[in-house]
Amino acid sequence: MHSLKLFFDNGEGLKLAAYLDLPDKQQPHAYALFAHGFTLSKHLKAIVHINRALTARGIAVLRFDFTGLAESEGDFSDTNFSSNISDILAAVVYLKTNHEMPKILIGHSLGGAA
Repeated sequence: MHSLKLFFDNGEGLKLAAYLDLPDKQQPHAYALFAHGFTLSKHLKAIVHINRALTARGIAVLRFDFTGLAESEGDFSDTNFSSNISDILAAVVYLKTNHEMPKILIGHSLGGAA
């Protein structure tokens, strides 16, 4: 797996930090989106391990930090469940615009609920 660091804007115009994990030596045959849990980040070891398994099977995965967490802009105390959903939708728009619509949505804890 190799990873590309990137940023995309959420619905409020704040930059969300992300990595696009890509399969080695092949074009992805699908894209997935990974939404992490409450107060976590895209760097959680479990997320990286899952993404390695997916990229080994030809699936690219976008993992990102919600507003106000880790490297993403904004104040976490100003976020809520609705803003998390908005961040996920911004990630979908990024993938759809720059690659293709995600076929898989993976969520951990609150990220899974959103």
